[in-house]
Amino acid sequence: MARIRQTDIEEVKARTNIGDIVGERVALKSAGVGSLKGLCPFHDERSPSFHVRPQVGYYHCFGCGESGDVYSFLRAMDHLSFTEAVERLAARIGYSLHYEDGAAAPETSGRSRLYAAHTAAAEIYRSQLSSPDAQAARQFLGERGFDAGAAAHFGVGYAPQGWSALRDALRSQGFTDDELLAGGLVSKGQRGVYDRFRGRLVWPIRDVAGQTIGFGARRLYDDDQGPKYLNTPETPIYKKASVLYGLDLAKKSISREHRVVVVEGYTDVMACHLAGVTGAIASCGTAFGSEHITVLRRVMGDSEGSSGEVVFTFDPDAAGQKAALRAFGDEKRFAAQTYVAVAPEGLDPCDLRLNRGDAAVRALIDAKAPMFEFVMDQRLSTYDLSTVEGQIGALRAAAPIVADIRDAALRPGYTRVLARKLGLDLSEVQPEVERAARRAPAASAGSAPQRPDAAAPAPGQPAGEPSASVRVTLASLPPAFELEKRALMGVLQYGHLLEKQAVDIALGLPMPHPALEAVRQAISLQPDLTKPGWTSAAVDATREPYRTLTIELLTADFPAGTERIAQTTAMESLRKLRLRALEREKAELRSAQQRLEPGSAEFRSIGMAIRDLDVRVRRLMETE
Repeated sequence: MARIRQTDIEEVKARTNIGDIVGERVALKSAGVGSLKGLCPFHDERSPSFHVRPQVGYYHCFGCGESGDVYSFLRAMDHLSFTEAVERLAARIGYSLHYEDGAAAPETSGRSRLYAAHTAAAEIYRSQLSSPDAQAARQFLGERGFDAGAAAHFGVGYAPQGWSALRDALRSQGFTDDELLAGGLVSKGQRGVYDRFRGRLVWPIRDVAGQTIGFGARRLYDDDQGPKYLNTPETPIYKKASVLYGLDLAKKSISREHRVVVVEGYTDVMACHLAGVTGAIASCGTAFGSEHITVLRRVMGDSEGSSGEVVFTFDPDAAGQKAALRAFGDEKRFAAQTYVAVAPEGLDPCDLRLNRGDAAVRALIDAKAPMFEFVMDQRLSTYDLSTVEGQIGALRAAAPIVADIRDAALRPGYTRVLARKLGLDLSEVQPEVERAARRAPAASAGSAPQRPDAAAPAPGQPAGEPSASVRVTLASLPPAFELEKRALMGVLQYGHLLEKQAVDIALGLPMPHPALEAVRQAISLQPDLTKPGWTSAAVDATREPYRTLTIELLTADFPAGTERIAQTTAMESLRKLRLRALEREKAELRSAQQRLEPGSAEFRSIGMAIRDLDVRVRRLMETE
């Protein structure tokens, strides 16, 4: 495969804002001048430790250690090759790539071809919705209150009847049968490949970035013997355990309002959005589970201390009760408070909007109840509370729910609520709740496994020089080197604002730790700190195992409210670094002088050198 020119790779990266790319997957908040912070997409955490610095083009998680540039992020999140990551970003910004030796753009393969096939299929389905054959599909939408504008907004389409309409259309666009099979767009039988979706209303399922990765299809005709709903099977780009319908449209609302509404179907998502509840999403062909929670927590910025809300809508039937209990089992994975909204008469959001209007959908969500209260009521409803046996059975079933309430301040109040619902004295209910609390397993700390910060030198490895397989991190460096860390951080993050002479002098001073010295050397190799991309060159120039440390210094919090404060703080760190070096040199000269005969020529020479250092120290002190 022809290689993309290095100059193009650098140009695409320079033109791409890594904050925008990461921000499509992670809710990022300002964390100082030029710094963004959010929950790490690479491991589960409750407090944000994932830092992004758009100006330097890098991210780093101080929890799990993952780091890199915009290409690394796309490759990790979407399982792309390096070439595919560059090509995707180039297409995003409208940049024409060139390949080495004048080669034409290589035939894109793998995942990129699957994305392209799904984009083409979505357009084919969408265009078919206005065809004469799609009358049943338009009628289905109209009967549920969705007009042509709503269908267009959600990209709803129609899969024609027959066996090969989509297959033939995609073949004519250059897609192979193997590609269509790999993407789940067609199936294979004894007579060859045929369309998977036929005679159905079709919803495109998109990832958080808005890329079509699959479809959900609803049966329309009585002679269709297939399931009522049929989804794309598992493919290299479609994993139902982590896919959420509507997330591409809901992500801005979820991030802004810190509220997500989990509904049960495609039409419910449509109804909620059209009614103004724009944070609604749904799982696709599978129960809402732990991987969905991980995705949502990243998008909504769900961290400890946040005031987020997750509202589930369940049908009041047996299936809805089962779904509620399953969701309650995963409830502690959220830092946000969880609620349940059940419509009157068991109407789902789509039917509620159709029968009572948009305001009723908004009122449904606003009238939410805490999830543990809903689950408690569901448990109690299965017992005959008019009998002693029923009361005791219900108490034993509901006590663990009260004991499991995350906010300990609420437990006494809900213990009293439970006693009232059961018709029992508080003195009978409270001991059972306390016993349930003691029986509950201790909560996991949930912290990410930490990489070892230090390791014994490998055989033949110099002391203080770690093995190349062991990453050196900021946290592993002794506190005594705080000034050196701060100075390097200031140069890496704000080098373009600093006085060149001050930087050159400070970077001419050897660092007292091999890791910091490796970073200093990498920076010193860069001829112009005002040139775009110099930080990437510094990262590449840092020898292992210190490259991660350079990225950490690039992305770590630097105390500054404005660029002017950042500049002043960085310059002050450089000044203190020079002062420390001068004081260290003075101490060494005094120690040497004490070993000499007073009055000797060498004694006087060292004395003059010390006085010269005193002058230089005073001048530096005067610039404070």
